[in-house]
Amino acid sequence: MPTINGVLETCLYSDDVPAARAFYERVFGFTAMTEEDRIVALDAGPGHVFILFARGGTTEPVPVFGSFIPPHDGSGPQHFAFAIDAGSYDAWKAHLADEGVAIESEVAWPEGGKSLYFRDPDGHLGELATSGIWPNDQG
Repeated sequence: MPTINGVLETCLYSDDVPAARAFYERVFGFTAMTEEDRIVALDAGPGHVFILFARGGTTEPVPVFGSFIPPHDGSGPQHFAFAIDAGSYDAWKAHLADEGVAIESEVAWPEGGKSLYFRDPDGHLGELATSGIWPNDQG
């Protein structure tokens, strides 16, 4: 079969996109690459896009370049993880505290990886994770 090169976009649905955008810009230093009423696409590092959609704002097809993006939406708390270097784990822990972001849980995984779990303004569960959590990420 053809090869998959990785995950390009991660999307969350937000009740308050401007507040969510401000959170991810302030806490993680992301910058907006595009913004419309229903979407903000944030630069989450080379080759990675973190998209915030207005909840309910994509339930109809969206015309683009002579075609369309099919409808989609989400509800309830969702989960995502950002990869971090093992050597920056303690710095991230301190940074979250400095930004007033409560750490909900920490996990030391059997293969050596570590995770910090937190909530964003919409209640989504975010994770900062070092390598050593999944068998395909032991670098």
